[in-house]
Amino acid sequence: MYEKKRFLVKTVFETAKNELPRGNKSSISSYLSSLIEDRYNFKKDERSYSRYYTKLVEENTDYNIDDLTLLYLSKYIGYDSFEDFCDRVNLENDDSKTFSLSFKEISEKIQQIIITVSPTVLLPDFIKKNGLGIVEMTFVLLLVSGGVVFSSNKKAPLGFASFWGVPATEKPYMYWDKDRYIASDSSYINPQIEVVPMEPNKFVYQKRITRPDTLTIENAAGKVWYDKSDNHVEFFTNYGQHPENGKTLKEATAHIIDTYGGANATEEFADN
Repeated sequence: MYEKKRFLVKTVFETAKNELPRGNKSSISSYLSSLIEDRYNFKKDERSYSRYYTKLVEENTDYNIDDLTLLYLSKYIGYDSFEDFCDRVNLENDDSKTFSLSFKEISEKIQQIIITVSPTVLLPDFIKKNGLGIVEMTFVLLLVSGGVVFSSNKKAPLGFASFWGVPATEKPYMYWDKDRYIASDSSYINPQIEVVPMEPNKFVYQKRITRPDTLTIENAAGKVWYDKSDNHVEFFTNYGQHPENGKTLKEATAHIIDTYGGANATEEFADN
């Protein structure tokens, strides 16, 4: 159990580090405290998260974490509970450098899949959850790969050729362009564009959903994220921060999808 707790905390901090590339232990702890309180209405001060990381990861000693904290840390990285995390993650060595993530059976026609990944490159939360059917899996693939459902006709290069079967990029920088990140060789384009170091996880998975009118409770609730600013709602394919205003994205509930998706969605991107 201690090793699973240690690996959970390590993975949570590495996930948050992907969202805060320049963050240190203190700023990441503060980020986790705010995010988990905002997302799950569960309050815990940043010193507690910092202490978990210090004791379990840096000092490699056992440390007690209450059940609710374990639950919400597990949910943050895409699991239903800490028990679900323990069942589905198998540590292969003491240093926790790799792990095996097993999907539960997707359908009667698809056998259980085992995917080995590095903890610093995490699959999107909605792929790691249980019970995706054939239709839902197709929806997920379209979301991430920029398919016809939620993207414009632009074909941006993606970052993991072996997984998605698309060209990989080795460019060192990226910038946000309306609905996705664009790879760049230059750290400067113009004063209005913020160019940041390449982050493969964001580059591949983070896209604005340009056809919110196709979102339904069945295909999107709990599987996409959103930001509401100035009474305007935008949907995204991955968790993290809004690429333009920096606000933490929230998981889209059935209520949000029913209120702002489908027939109630704005037509802002309909012609893109």
